[in-house]
Amino acid sequence: MSSAISTALPVGALRLDTLVAELGPQTATLLGAPPAARAVRTTEFHDALEDLPDEPDTLLLVPSAAPAAGPDFAALAATAAQLGYAGIAVKCRDADVDAVSAASLRAGIPVIRVGERISWRLFDALLAQLLGEHRSSEDTHRDRGAEPLFALTNELAEFFGGSVAIEDLGRRIIAYSSVPGQLIDRLRTQGILTRKVPDSPFNDDQYRTVLRSEVPIKYPRLDDEEPRVAYAIHAGTLPLGTIWAIDSSGLPELTAEQEERMRSAAALAASHMLDDLRVRRATQQPREDRLRTLLDGNDVGGSEFAELGISEEHGAVLLAFSPERREHSPLPAQLRSLVQRHLALQRPEAVTAMRGGRVYALVEHAGSRSPRDLVEPVLPVIDRLLGPGVRVALPGVAARPGDVAPLRDLATRLFDVSPAGPGDSPASPADRLLTVDALRPALVFARASALFAEAPELRSPAIERVIEADPLVADTLVAWCGAFGNVARTARELGIHENTVRYRLKRADEHYGVDLYDPDTLLAAWLQLRSGSGSAPG
Repeated sequence: MSSAISTALPVGALRLDTLVAELGPQTATLLGAPPAARAVRTTEFHDALEDLPDEPDTLLLVPSAAPAAGPDFAALAATAAQLGYAGIAVKCRDADVDAVSAASLRAGIPVIRVGERISWRLFDALLAQLLGEHRSSEDTHRDRGAEPLFALTNELAEFFGGSVAIEDLGRRIIAYSSVPGQLIDRLRTQGILTRKVPDSPFNDDQYRTVLRSEVPIKYPRLDDEEPRVAYAIHAGTLPLGTIWAIDSSGLPELTAEQEERMRSAAALAASHMLDDLRVRRATQQPREDRLRTLLDGNDVGGSEFAELGISEEHGAVLLAFSPERREHSPLPAQLRSLVQRHLALQRPEAVTAMRGGRVYALVEHAGSRSPRDLVEPVLPVIDRLLGPGVRVALPGVAARPGDVAPLRDLATRLFDVSPAGPGDSPASPADRLLTVDALRPALVFARASALFAEAPELRSPAIERVIEADPLVADTLVAWCGAFGNVARTARELGIHENTVRYRLKRADEHYGVDLYDPDTLLAAWLQLRSGSGSAPG
């Protein structure tokens, strides 16, 4: 079947066998599965605490202390092969070469053996240099592929009299004008040279405003920056990037003709960007990166919702999907792909990312439609294609980008307090949708448990003595409180005689000093029992 393998390489990629040949035999050698026409587009260091990113054509670098010939490496190789990785780079002893080669053949993914004297830092630098040189050699071809966008920027530059740039959502410059005599400033020159927008304290606010605006915006001269006109590029409601034009007219406001030119240019740019796979791929990755930033809660700038095409007036709903932890549970990467495809059919602004073995999705909040309506149809599809066991947490709505990380923490708590596992998996799809309303008591007990653990002075010594010395009395106290002091109901629940209940309550009062008549004391005692300090039911 090797003849059926396509020899077409992704843009910016380098054949794996060519890459190894360029590195030389003293640096790298191939083991196991043949490289065929595999391509390397990027590299990634393996982190044992994180799931592998869903990035085909990646060369995985594994500087692990674990033996490369062990079972963990075999599992890693199988996962990397399923994700479409180009290969795995490892260091191994001569005695392990046969075992590593066998694992490579079983998984169907090539392995690069890195020279023992080559540090991982040097190896990564060599890879970056080779991939960078290869991409530079393709610049002419890539410019020809983006020629319509370059022609578009030149046409706008002739009209505005200043330099024009088209950027993707990662703030990378993907096309720029080259009209003789065009007005240009230091900032634009630096951006063109690096193909990336230089950092500025005004960036986040400006991009947020431009992406939200339905009309072109004109920014006046600011320090050494010339006046600019900016407009968002959209495909429907989904943002793709922005157009920025330096305006040499000297006019304080936009004219009707200038506004129309920007609108027409944005519509034309959108059609080319959607048709260009390279730009589409570059657009999607920044969206996932934005979501990961929001989930982690680090370096949140405040413009993320606008960049994701989410209305800040409506806010965003966070959905968290957690596969059951068992031998045949679906890979998070497979689950993410399925969730992304399903949500995108209904909500084009939907973006997904993986974190800690779970899949997170962010969509704009629609007040007339609950998050359940989005999730319930996809659960049967997940069960059919990936197997049962996936639970979904619906922690709420984020009014601001900074609210997403706390919602992720709340989703984690919902998973922690809900039933899970082969022995007590929820029976129906509806029971697998975890909401704060449904699990609020369990959240309270979990928080109380943490509170009692952090502040031992809050724990009643009398209750602790009951738990340690007389668990039957502790169980009776929990059941009696849950029955609102009804002895008959408590006896039925525990399957004992009513007099036994009365005896145990009397023993708790007289022998252990538990006050059964003060409501505040009784409430604190019940929380202590229910929070995990005894054998109370969950």
